Amino acid sequence: MRFCVDRIEGDVAVLSGDGGETVNVPLASLPEGVREGDVLRYDDGVWVPDPDETARRAERVRGKLNRLFKK
Repeated sequence: MRFCVDRIEGDVAVLSGDGGETVNVPLASLPEGVREGDVLRYDDGVWVPDPDETARRAERVRGKLNRLFKK
């Protein structure tokens, strides 16, 4: 299952899962340099970045914004 970093509040990251669930995770438990919008997988007790999925989702959002604000 994948989770997206929704926001970072102090030393806690709020993650939104693909199924709609929200989890709070200590920032220290996540990969260094994690940012809002990054996609992570939870594999064998470790949070692993998914840069391909992060890029795919960012591109999808850019496309939607371009269509929305197209003149």
